[in-house]
Amino acid sequence: MLPFSKLSFWERSIYTDGIDFTIIGAGIVGMSTALQLRKAHPTAKIILLERGYLPTGASTKNAGFTCFGSPTEIYDDLTHIDEKTVWETVEMRLNGLQELFHLVDAELIDYHPCGSWDLVQEKDKGLPASFLDYLNEKISAITGEKKVYQLDSAKVKAAGFEGFQTAYYNRLEGAIHTGKLILQLHQSCVNQGIHTLFGINVEQYESQTDSVQLQTNMGDLNTVNLLICTNAFAKDMLPDISPARAQVLMTKPIPQLLIDGTFHVESGYYYFRNVGQRLLLGGGRNLDFQGETTIEFETSEVIQQRLLSLLQEQILPRTPFEIDYTWSGIMAVGSEKKPIIQKTNKNVAFGVRMGGMGVAIGASVGKELSKLFL
Repeated sequence: MLPFSKLSFWERSIYTDGIDFTIIGAGIVGMSTALQLRKAHPTAKIILLERGYLPTGASTKNAGFTCFGSPTEIYDDLTHIDEKTVWETVEMRLNGLQELFHLVDAELIDYHPCGSWDLVQEKDKGLPASFLDYLNEKISAITGEKKVYQLDSAKVKAAGFEGFQTAYYNRLEGAIHTGKLILQLHQSCVNQGIHTLFGINVEQYESQTDSVQLQTNMGDLNTVNLLICTNAFAKDMLPDISPARAQVLMTKPIPQLLIDGTFHVESGYYYFRNVGQRLLLGGGRNLDFQGETTIEFETSEVIQQRLLSLLQEQILPRTPFEIDYTWSGIMAVGSEKKPIIQKTNKNVAFGVRMGGMGVAIGASVGKELSKLFL
């Protein structure tokens, strides 16, 4: 690759000279931020820098759930987070999903409003009988929708599961094709005159009086404003950001697969869904929190074996299958279940720490981040 110093006049005039806004990270948050900035600054030069040959991190590696909170996850959160914060987080996710569908056409990203089921293991206690009423009351206050959550004990047998006693159904959740989401966001950026430079690793930056100087693997760049949307990879720039690796596997197509929808197990630490006739399963970070605090895109034997056993024994107990793909993505978590959206000085800002909910909140984080530069 040619360094910036070797570019022609034509190339520099389009890509590297006179940049008003540089966004590091071309994932959901970065591209959403760029599109929101374009609305507020129609003539500005906006550039996205992505260190990979395609967006890396979590944006292209997640499970594609449009989820905002399963009953057992919310119940678990309420045991150690104050009630007001829990419901602010749920509302933020719901608003974020609405914002996402303002940016992209739901049909073009294969949105399927299939609902979700929160499965309860036979060995675990179910939720208190009154808890679903409480959830429905709270969700209704946010959305105006009635009876969003309900008990669905028949789902376990209908899907052919083993080892689960019951399920809680959420009719407002669904699934998307993660790759098509990124593709549509990228196409929208192209259409709006927002350029992306791939293979650019920003090594450090220095904020000056009226600009920011970037040192990259391809040479120096100068920009008026810098927005950092690298999620877990901002861990060395801000406090209270911890990487959290999520491992995933996917089967080859399974004829007559009974599973259709999105599913959560053990307060959301495991999750699965069908992708056509394939079965995707991810999670297991709770088996090794310390070991999964990493930015290495690898898989571990202990977690992969747990995912396989969950598939064989409980999800597809009587169905032969073969694994076709395994991968991992890097999320960012912290002491709070909310993103960091802040300026560190007048021309540098961060939109990071999605808490594993980038699909749900990424678009709204981009909107709020862009407002810092109105």
